[in-house]
Amino acid sequence: MRRLPPLTAVEAFVQVARLGSVKAAAEELALSSPALSRRIQALERFLGRPLFARRHQAMVLNSDGQMLLARIAPALDALAVAIDATTGESELLRLRLSVPQLFASQRLLPGLPKLRQEHPQLHIDIDTQPHALARLGEGIDAAIVLGREVDATFYSRRIAHNNIAVVGSKSLLHGENAIRSPADIKRATVLIHRDLPELFNEWRDAIGEPELEPAAFDRFDSGAVVLEAAAQGLGVAFMLEDHVELSHDDRLANLVQTKVQSSYSYWFASRRTGLSNRAVRIFHDWLFGDFMRD
Repeated sequence: MRRLPPLTAVEAFVQVARLGSVKAAAEELALSSPALSRRIQALERFLGRPLFARRHQAMVLNSDGQMLLARIAPALDALAVAIDATTGESELLRLRLSVPQLFASQRLLPGLPKLRQEHPQLHIDIDTQPHALARLGEGIDAAIVLGREVDATFYSRRIAHNNIAVVGSKSLLHGENAIRSPADIKRATVLIHRDLPELFNEWRDAIGEPELEPAAFDRFDSGAVVLEAAAQGLGVAFMLEDHVELSHDDRLANLVQTKVQSSYSYWFASRRTGLSNRAVRIFHDWLFGDFMRD
């Protein structure tokens, strides 16, 4: 049997990779920072290559580290499940997850049956209230948020990039009030989602029309309501492409065919120590594994 590195060194690597900090990982494992650093160094010597880029007060996975984490994290989770089952200590796991309504209905809920099959002991309480980051650790274990970035005090990982969709009722494709070009936006009411406040400005700057102004702005605090308002012909919505494609709404059409990548994305976020919670860790690894491949 091939010689393996000490499990304690592998455990130290995974904790630092997930938390991004030797200090935070050392606290989770009840070790001193020097002791944990020695375990990381022992694993790097065993593999014959560095796994992290060392930065001030942070450890960032390099490409070799990212590849190793992707390969061993599921195996470690499977090992934990096997040990729980063998010792008779397998128990219900509960994740308190904050997620925007549109992401929950369009993407998350359709994928959860597969997660339940893989981890029947994991149950998820879903919260769709705003201000998720402020509530992490206080009623919320982890969050999926929509924004340009996440405060560096949290652990975060981008779920996907997306393009901006200029979408409205199919009735706006024809007639004297048709919207076919950026200039036509001057006659339209633009519908804005609360979590995408700068999306229109971002789009007009990217197409080289910084002075372009619509007839009016109407603002909404729900992505589903924005799409319904657009479908009803109340205005032109600026949303992410995924929002439109996953709505499967035949009443909607992309009105202005421009390809502009948005700086807004969905992100997974938790406290820096959040991934030490097994329920959070299972969800995180599924989200960036099977979920992203589906």
